Amino acid sequence: MKQFKMFSVLALAAFAFACSNDEDLTVPPPPPTPVDTVLFGTLTANKTLTSDKTWILKGYVYVPNGVTLTIQPGTLILSDVAEKGALCIERGGKIDANGTATQPIVFTSGKPSGQRAPGDWGGIVILGRAKTNRSSTPVIEGGLDRPYGGTDDADNSGIMRYVRIEYAGIAAFANSEVNALTLGGVGSGTTIEYVQTSYANDDAFEFFGGKVNAKYLVAAYTADDDFDFDFGYTGKIQYAVSLRDPAFVDGGDAGNGIECDNDNPPTTSGPFTRPVLSNITFVGPNNASGTAANHNYANRFRRNTRFVLRNSILMGYQKGGFSIEQDSTASYYSQDLSVFNDNLVHAIASPYRSGSSLITGAQMQAKAEGNGCITYANASDINLEAPFNLTAPNFLPKAGSPALTGAKYDGDLDAFFTTGAYRGAFGTTNWLNGWTRFYTNGQ
Repeated sequence: MKQFKMFSVLALAAFAFACSNDEDLTVPPPPPTPVDTVLFGTLTANKTLTSDKTWILKGYVYVPNGVTLTIQPGTLILSDVAEKGALCIERGGKIDANGTATQPIVFTSGKPSGQRAPGDWGGIVILGRAKTNRSSTPVIEGGLDRPYGGTDDADNSGIMRYVRIEYAGIAAFANSEVNALTLGGVGSGTTIEYVQTSYANDDAFEFFGGKVNAKYLVAAYTADDDFDFDFGYTGKIQYAVSLRDPAFVDGGDAGNGIECDNDNPPTTSGPFTRPVLSNITFVGPNNASGTAANHNYANRFRRNTRFVLRNSILMGYQKGGFSIEQDSTASYYSQDLSVFNDNLVHAIASPYRSGSSLITGAQMQAKAEGNGCITYANASDINLEAPFNLTAPNFLPKAGSPALTGAKYDGDLDAFFTTGAYRGAFGTTNWLNGWTRFYTNGQ
């Protein structure tokens, strides 16, 4: 009996010693992330991210001139938690991120679901050799310290199709941020289609000059601006939607559907910023309970900019729908160098807002309505299915909706634009199905 007790004591002591040395016999510690799945610094050769692995961006990762980064459909890319990641495609580098509707490519926070937050990582930056209106070669903001722009408006930086970018947007320093997707001097040879950003801590999509075109863009729950145009951007966009989270907005700035400038401080440097836009649905907070104070305008055109916005829906923005600031911006609209035609317009306050001495809000409304626009006192009169539902939005028009008819395609709307009868981003087909994700902040 004494021998048995002595054996039991020794056995228990051995087990306790093993446990004290972190040798958990039932739950082994997770293996470390293999080095070959962590991206950092500057790539020195072509690289393929395969969908059978989870990849990590550690700090700023650069794809330089002559190098292509290929990403397979269905690939998941996370940011390092301690050293926030960002991906920068430099001039002459290329990205080949060609996902599918059933296998989108996802860039997101490295934190577990429930702990994620806007600004958990930087975002994606693509730099090309297309024209800007800068007098010298500009360097992209956000602390990446890389030049962009040139003379080749047809420059090709690769492809992004069926890609989600979640919880991006970090500030390197004041007024210099990495957005969810930043496009600097990107040329028309580049393909940008079916890209969703969600809970970006700065802008969702920002275009610094260039001539890249895009279709099927989704800006969900952005802190600052959904679509920001600067420095001579002259590309075209069709089929895009922005959806604001009433409780989430940049507390130090303001959230807009569009913010559009020629440059800052404003000059008449060319090429003028003049995006050509059609079939966009802008959905603001619509005065929902708990709406934060800094939700602003559906469209904010200012600082000498020109623009074309047609066949679109503006609804639910707090302070204004169609807003023009500065006399020069107003004069371009009055001279028809800028176009605002065939749109459906609603806002909680000031569907048409002027910050210029040359035109009043009432005159803007009269001009817009003379060019096919319709103004609504209530967002519900536009009659979309469920545009304000944050986790299960449906932007399709209901039967009898004024959005089902009235679109026109002429003038600046060339062969790039698919023609149809409906206004806004959706007719009877929901192109969001399969590849997008709508969810509560943190998930």
